[in-house]
Amino acid sequence: MSSSKQPIPLQDEQEAQTKTETNPDLYQHFASLVSSLPRSQGLSNNQFYRHDQGWNSSLVPMVGAMVADVCFTARPSDIVVATMPKSGTTWLKSLLYATVHREQHPAEAADHPFYSLGPHECIKYFEFQIYSRNSVPNLKELPDPRLFATHVPFVSLPRTVATSGCKIVYLCRDPKDTLVSMWHFSNKLRARDGLEPLSVDAAVEFFCDGLSPCGPYWDHVLGYWQAHLAHPERVLFLRYEEMQRDPAAHVRRLAEFVGLPFSAGEEEKGVVDAIVRLCSFEHMSRLEVTKGGKSDTALGSMPNSLFFRQGTVRDWENHLSPEAGRRIDAITEAKFKGTGLCMI
Repeated sequence: MSSSKQPIPLQDEQEAQTKTETNPDLYQHFASLVSSLPRSQGLSNNQFYRHDQGWNSSLVPMVGAMVADVCFTARPSDIVVATMPKSGTTWLKSLLYATVHREQHPAEAADHPFYSLGPHECIKYFEFQIYSRNSVPNLKELPDPRLFATHVPFVSLPRTVATSGCKIVYLCRDPKDTLVSMWHFSNKLRARDGLEPLSVDAAVEFFCDGLSPCGPYWDHVLGYWQAHLAHPERVLFLRYEEMQRDPAAHVRRLAEFVGLPFSAGEEEKGVVDAIVRLCSFEHMSRLEVTKGGKSDTALGSMPNSLFFRQGTVRDWENHLSPEAGRRIDAITEAKFKGTGLCMI
């Protein structure tokens, strides 16, 4: 890639997204629809609603996803990051953004956007950042490639995402580590709201019953796995544990998948390693924007520090009993049997 262009301030890119109309009637229509659905208490302290497509979530992102389905028009050049919550989303967003925008924002630049904005502000979620608060933004002026994010299952993506031929990058994580990360995050929110912490045993029950944000873990993963098998050129399926073992190889894989492979010159200059260093847990967690900044979420504005805990593999062994681990493994084996997918 050429490095002759001048850096483009991220704020200039985002201003195009501020051309927003409001449609409270549309939001109210879907809010009423969601409110009429059966509900249950889930892994967080919010109500979870069961949609006829078989997924659970809190009201705000469900409404946002429905509005996005009606209003969003995908382009073939779009790239969508999709994950189950607490599966390494922040890291994947960082790596993708830094890779796609490496010409405008070199990883070693002192004014890189990551020093002023968290990854969740650089790549925003359809369902609770872009389509929220009655807003219907005009996204047409955003430059290609447009980067978006979502936690919703594959069946609940905006319909034009599936028909446009745009790229989807999905990241999954060991279900036991996903659960433990969700549990820690949920208890931070409960403490904020003055509620008693949720026991790990209760968290295991909710998780095994499928009462997790965006629905059962296994359905979520399988939806994107099957889409990857059907269209590997459009859906990249990544595993958190494999990324941890060799992040540089996965940065190259990301770049190749989105049509922006690293040149021989970039390889010689160490661009890949610079991106890995920039986006590492150790570096990102020490940034002032992580320590003191905030990002919009489905549950309101959250400190960026909440999205950085440990990022390690097999942390579940420090929190779950061997029996709970075997129970989740048994469900995983049964759910994934015959699919070609193995997480154990």
